[in-house]
Amino acid sequence: MTQRSIGNRQVSAIGLGGMPMSIEGRPDAERSIATIHAALDAGVTLIDTADAYHLLPGEVGHNEELIAAALRSYGADTSHVLVATKGGHLRPGDGTWTQNGHPEYLKEAAKASAKRLGVDAIGLYQFHRPDPAVPYADSIGAIRDLLDDGLIELAGISNASVAQIELAQEILGGRLVSVQNQFSPALRSTLAELEHCAAHGIAFLPWSPLGGIGRAGAVGERHAAFGRIADAHGVSPQQVTLAWELALAPVVIPIPGASRPESIRDSVRAAELVLSDAEIAELSAS
Repeated sequence: MTQRSIGNRQVSAIGLGGMPMSIEGRPDAERSIATIHAALDAGVTLIDTADAYHLLPGEVGHNEELIAAALRSYGADTSHVLVATKGGHLRPGDGTWTQNGHPEYLKEAAKASAKRLGVDAIGLYQFHRPDPAVPYADSIGAIRDLLDDGLIELAGISNASVAQIELAQEILGGRLVSVQNQFSPALRSTLAELEHCAAHGIAFLPWSPLGGIGRAGAVGERHAAFGRIADAHGVSPQQVTLAWELALAPVVIPIPGASRPESIRDSVRAAELVLSDAEIAELSAS
């Protein structure tokens, strides 16, 4: 598969988002592991997770443990796979999300994530979401300390503004390698962050990158261009969506969530789909 860069690591241009395998509506573990194995078979070398990807209050790290089990059982070398996890966002178990950006909490959360993943150092650790109760600089200071101490190899942030990206880069001493923000046909309000990352060589990882594209290939009227162009290429609207995002900047690495092998097999084909300049312009305007 086409490769892109996160810091000093080369990864597949399409990653795998693990959240759907662990929250509401999740499949059984067997199907989830089959999905991760299908991604690996297809050349995916970036898997995104978080300690908060779980359903019940007593299963923090459910998705991290699932991914670790899938990598162990794959039957081939997976040392080149970059597992990116996150800390600072919590699920109490009632369906809500809360934040904890206190430095002490983040450091302990990272240690717990490393243990669940079965690694001495986390490949990429990301501050999941700003905590309004904690100065952003304090939270990023904890990420800096984790980097300095060698518990994480690469540092990233998620759900961040341009100002927060700049502050994080300053605190991390130029070592910020990725920003994971929501971006999709339905939500383009983070285009400024994408463009900022492109200008500064920081990987931009769109989460929920297929937003606005309906299930089973159905496309909402607002985004009908994705369906028309998909029909012209004989591919799914999901592939067109991911190919469009890849075409926006060489730093973009979408991480579509999947809970079925066939979903991730379809998504990875987007890395080889070439859209014309006219098609990219039409999709950007739709």
